[in-house]
This record gives sequence, C-alpha cells and structure tokens, in this order.
Amino acid sequence: MITGDAAYIKKINRSLILEKIVEEGMISRADISKATALTRATVSAQVADLLDEDLIIETQLEHNSVGRKPIMLSLNANAGYALGIDVDYGQISFTISDLLGKPIFEKTTDCTSLDYDYILQILIEQINLLDKEFNDNRYGIIGVVIAIHGLVGKDEKIHFVPRFKWRSVDLKADLEKACSLNIQIENNANMSAFAERVFHHHETNSLLCTTIYSGIGLGMIVDNHFFRGNDGFAGEIGHMIIVPHGRPCPCGNEGCWEQYASESVFLDLIKAEKELSSFSYDDLQRLVEEGDEDISERLEQFIFYLSIGLNNMINMYNPDTIVLDGEILRLFPDSIKQIEEHLNSSIIHYRQLSVSTFGKKAVQMGACALAIKRFLGVPMINLTYKDA
Repeated sequence: MITGDAAYIKKINRSLILEKIVEEGMISRADISKATALTRATVSAQVADLLDEDLIIETQLEHNSVGRKPIMLSLNANAGYALGIDVDYGQISFTISDLLGKPIFEKTTDCTSLDYDYILQILIEQINLLDKEFNDNRYGIIGVVIAIHGLVGKDEKIHFVPRFKWRSVDLKADLEKACSLNIQIENNANMSAFAERVFHHHETNSLLCTTIYSGIGLGMIVDNHFFRGNDGFAGEIGHMIIVPHGRPCPCGNEGCWEQYASESVFLDLIKAEKELSSFSYDDLQRLVEEGDEDISERLEQFIFYLSIGLNNMINMYNPDTIVLDGEILRLFPDSIKQIEEHLNSSIIHYRQLSVSTFGKKAVQMGACALAIKRFLGVPMINLTYKDA
C-alpha cells in the first residue's frame, strides 16, 4: 500500500492525470476521473494548477446535441522545448522537440578530433546558443539529455568510450559549470530503446533495441524501466565474445561481437581490403544491385554473425519486442527474414523482431522523450512521431 503526506499524494495524482492527458491526446475531466479512479474534485483541483502552469490547454468541442459543449484537455506542446544530443564518432547531432516530441530543429556538427576538451567546448557553445534561441515560451528548454556511445554509470559519469578513448570523465559536471540548463547523460542504446518504446511500441513493456552503427549497444526496457545492471553498465553486448581469439577490439578483448556485426567495422574492412579511399552505404547498395558476388558473400557472413549475437541475447533476456537499428538492415529489408532463418532453436522465444524506422534519429528522439518524461514527472509517456 502506498502511503505518504499530502504533498506526496498530490504529486502522484498529478502524475496520473498528466500521463493520461498525454496518452489520450485530448480528454475531458470526467473521463480522467473514470480512467484514474480519482474523484472529480481532485481532478478539477489538479487541472486548475496545470492550467495555471501553462502545461495543459482547454479546447471546447463543437457538437450537435443539446447541453454544454464538452471541454477537452490536452498537453500544451508549445510550453517548452526538449534538447536531445547524440555524441557519436565523428559528429554530434542536436534535436530540439516540443513537449509532444515533435522535432522542430535539427543540426549535425562534424568533429575533426576525438579529444575530450575539444568536444566539450562544442557542446558548451551549442547548448548555450540553443538556450538563447529557444526561449520564446514559458519554460524554454526544459532539459538536455546527452547520449554517449560507451559506459555511463548510474551516477551519470562516463567511465569509458572505446572509440574515443575517454576514461573517467564527468561531462555532466563540466557542462553544468558552463551552462544553466539541466543536463543528463545517458547511454545511446538506452535512448534508442526509449524512442522505440515511446513513439512506436506502446503495447509492450519488455523491449530490447540493438544499435549496430559505430559499435553494438543494447538498450533494455523491462517493466517500462531501463535495465542498467549493478553499476549502470548493462547493455554493452557488443563486447560479448563470439569468436574466441578473433579480431582485436579496442576494449582489450579479441573476437567481440561488434568486430563482426557492427556496420562501421563491416564497411571499414571492405574499404581496407579493396584498398579504397572510402566505402559508404551507397557504395554497398550499388554493388549489391550490380550482383557483386564478393559483396553478397560478405553480407551473408555479416548477417550470420549478427544472428549469433541475437540468438544469445534473446535466450538471455526472453524479450517481447526486439528492434534492430542499423542502416544496412534498412537498405536490405530481406535481412530480417535471413536473420530469422538463423534463429531456429526450439527454445528461443520472442514476439516481434523488426528494423527501426527512425534511422540515426532514434538516439536524439529518445533523448528528447526522456527529457520530456522527467520534466512532466510521469512514469511513462506514449507519443506519436512526426518528422521535422
């Protein structure tokens, strides 16, 4: 039984009401009362506060029947902005969304160095610039969530980023010294998983999202909460060894999954072995369409190794929904069928395996959604994705 003082109970009731308003899009006071089992007096009092705070708005619906026109409540999407940032290898992506998760500004900055101080300065300049630019409503930017492709502890400190060679850096503290906004640091795979849950997979509370771009990460949502492990490092599944004494990995081990099934390694190996100056997704697609046998064999091997890791992952966690986030999988939709043909164990169980439709935007959109969730103080939110 949940107990607490009046302020605590009021906070819980507020959360229930806001969550229901966001979920329904538009809803009346009477329907909120029915859906939450709160008294009409409680709902009316909370709604009055939320209206005063500009967090919700009223809309009077037109109808033909006799009686009062129904007054519907909805979240005031224009009351504030969320800022999601993806600090990836070679570039930093920024997305500003409204409070319903609709992106209204996007920017990508190339990075010529992986040096921590260099990237820190870019983040400080851009965050402060966006803070000044997006202040035309009551709350301005309500929070900044920064996604990192590496180990982020429960204390939000960055312990290790393999491709950056960062160790034990406190990006949150360094940014908060130079910026006036609320900063949160998260793992990139967690943000991809959160984006999938919030914008696309409302019906599940058990979701795994595997990102395979510049490495392999696993975002895990169990009972609508992140599964983080003891220190916050859970999900570094790219460093699961699938080939003993295999290719060396920056983590220090040999034969890690991401050395065989991450897209960056796959493309880099083709570039090196064919002695090319560059090799992109477009180059890959062109060669496949031309019927290049060598490339087709390499893709089959890539899918095979990807399937080995997925088999292990599914047997470990028995998820309801699995989302794979990678550009190669979007370019070649048949890859999902090929993967499933490798997942033929009689004990493997999952409901749905799909490819993310977000592209690389998943990380920033998940970051924006998490900033919104924390600002509203709700346990979970269901939003609809609308591209900028």
